[in-house]
Amino acid sequence: MSHPHPPRPPSPERSAEVRRRFAEEARSERPDLATLCLLVGAEADGTLDEPALDAAQVELDRLAGELPFRPGTPRAWAQALRDLLGERYGFHGVGADYQRLESSLLHEVLLRRRGLPILLSVVWLEVARRAGAPVYGVALPGHFVVGFGSDHGTETGDAATAGRVLVDPFDGGRLLSGKDAEVLVAGATGAELRPSMLEPAAPLEVVSRVLNNVRAWAAGRPEQSAVGLWAIELALLLPAHAARLRYERARLLVQRGEFAVGAGELDAYAEVVGAVDDGAAEAVRGEARAARAMLN
Repeated sequence: MSHPHPPRPPSPERSAEVRRRFAEEARSERPDLATLCLLVGAEADGTLDEPALDAAQVELDRLAGELPFRPGTPRAWAQALRDLLGERYGFHGVGADYQRLESSLLHEVLLRRRGLPILLSVVWLEVARRAGAPVYGVALPGHFVVGFGSDHGTETGDAATAGRVLVDPFDGGRLLSGKDAEVLVAGATGAELRPSMLEPAAPLEVVSRVLNNVRAWAAGRPEQSAVGLWAIELALLLPAHAARLRYERARLLVQRGEFAVGAGELDAYAEVVGAVDDGAAEAVRGEARAARAMLN
């Protein structure tokens, strides 16, 4: 069931503060995944104030504290997290979760124990990391999962010898065989699983993908263009982002009736593109002219 009223946005002052901190965290030496995901939530939901942000971090700490021991092998860690988060606390996802903005917001996922594969994976990653597990995110096309074990296979000790183990938090933390991972990728994209798909995903890659999901959610709902806009604007604060995001932002501004600003940004983007592709630049300039014509 889709939610009739997505979360209400924060005040302009709060939004400016959230963005400042998001940019700072994204550019820090070791960006913190939970912090970045919670700041995405604060941009979406005006009720997520400082005490609420702290409470979400405390909940991740609390869950980590419920793991009774340090399990040892990657498989034992995977099973312990599945027993705790999947079985005891019931974190999982269902198809309907794709229709809700809340499924992309970490504080809501902690509350509802439901969400998109990538947000449920963030819960697994953050709880496991706090408990000392050798854990990393795996950005399979169309379906994010979590890996346990040495992420580069260079460590000595049980992590390297016992091999890596993949789990699917969307399916309650089910342990995946190699065949299961192939089926997930084929189901999502029709493609074959390649070894490069199993590489660890860095925190900023994870956050970028979360923001992509928010943009995709908003793109299918023209009345939610404000959500699409903040998702693009946060993505532009990440140190590495696609130049095309600037084009998306300009087009969205035009759609929202901000013709002059949008046209100015389309022209600026055309300048950048013109260096490599004259035809594309001319097409963008045409869009800018059309936007300005709306002003008359």
